[in-house]
Amino acid sequence: MSLRSTARALRAKTTSARDLVEACLARIEALQPATNAFIHVAADAARRAADTADAELRAGHDRGLLHGIPVSLKNLLDEAGVVTTAGSRSMTQVARTDATAVANLRAQGAVFVGHTNMHEFAMGTTSEDSGFGPVRHPRDGARSAGGSSGGAAVSVATGMSHVAIGSDTGGSIRIPAAACGLVGLKPAWNAVSLQGVVPLSPTLDCLGPLTTSVEDAWYALEGLRTTGPLPDPPDAADLRGLRIGVLRDLGWRLVDPAIADVIDTALHTLAARGARLDDVSLASVPLIVPAYGTIVIREALDFHTPRLPEHADAYTPAVRTRLQTAPRPSDDEYAAALEARARIEADVASLLTRVDVLALPGLAIAPPPLGQSHVAWPSGEELTRAAMLRLTQPFNLSRHPAVVLPAGITRDGWSASLQLVGPGTAALVSVALAVEACLPATLA
Repeated sequence: MSLRSTARALRAKTTSARDLVEACLARIEALQPATNAFIHVAADAARRAADTADAELRAGHDRGLLHGIPVSLKNLLDEAGVVTTAGSRSMTQVARTDATAVANLRAQGAVFVGHTNMHEFAMGTTSEDSGFGPVRHPRDGARSAGGSSGGAAVSVATGMSHVAIGSDTGGSIRIPAAACGLVGLKPAWNAVSLQGVVPLSPTLDCLGPLTTSVEDAWYALEGLRTTGPLPDPPDAADLRGLRIGVLRDLGWRLVDPAIADVIDTALHTLAARGARLDDVSLASVPLIVPAYGTIVIREALDFHTPRLPEHADAYTPAVRTRLQTAPRPSDDEYAAALEARARIEADVASLLTRVDVLALPGLAIAPPPLGQSHVAWPSGEELTRAAMLRLTQPFNLSRHPAVVLPAGITRDGWSASLQLVGPGTAALVSVALAVEACLPATLA
């Protein structure tokens, strides 16, 4: 059920928060061995919180739409009393206080069922280099569920939680959401507090939700931002006359043909409903990869360099090697990368004065086999990590909100996702609601 339907059922007493939690815990018990989606399962704490939520509702104390809703947290957000591992055996500190976003959700009455597994320190797209073992795709355990918020995606796709909270520095919400057939919403940079969150790249990091619908993503995002009443989502946009800028040069250059076919069909469906499709180009595309690489590794090293002498042996080999061998960008190189980031932001903003949203696939490939290092294209090989990042990282650099939503199933049986980018979260969600109503919902 949607969050609104679940909230109505809770208040009608046709279900209870304890019922919801027990259902999630049963799913975790059944599916955790195959998926490895969780690092920490908070069974006892979740039951206590659910009982409290039910007692509050009986007493007339209604915290709002998220009251009693089971939520999973990516294990880089602090929750008081839980070790924040960031997917690393090198992190053993028990959090003393909640991250601001977690405190806001708690004030809304959310019930935390546990902390999800992830690519170590969010430094990857597959969630396989984790100190706690790889996250496995629920459809095929030999494949990645995407990353770095892989466990978050699996927790929602399998019913182990109703909502998951992830982080996104280059696509770490949108990539696993696309891989698992979910909605993944990355807000504009700085829309949600990062206090109490293990950083990867603070000038790019974002927190956001993974859900089964756009409306649910809106409510979950607002729950991260406030302790007050949650605003209703904007009305769905009118597709008639909606201007969609299709980033054909960027989005279709290297994409699995089966995914491209699904996205093209989705766009044609929108055009048949009255949307206007215009191919647009992003002039700053050549700046994206070097700027992203420079900013992320410089800011990651700022956090990890003081830790590595003491804790290196507890890192996974792949992440440790990357951090130990990457040269630290100079001040001049970092400044140039920040200037390039600002240029990319200006270019995307300029396009969004000509169209209402930008559109492209959310993920260029189907979920890759665990351990696959490269993707083979007719023009040559590409690192799997680069292939998975390529369509999402531009909008961390531009700092615009972006959402992926399932657009259909490929002939190989995998979900293909449409990514939309907008000038602001409300405007983007308004369009996404209209688009979602035209496209098939999928879980793959």
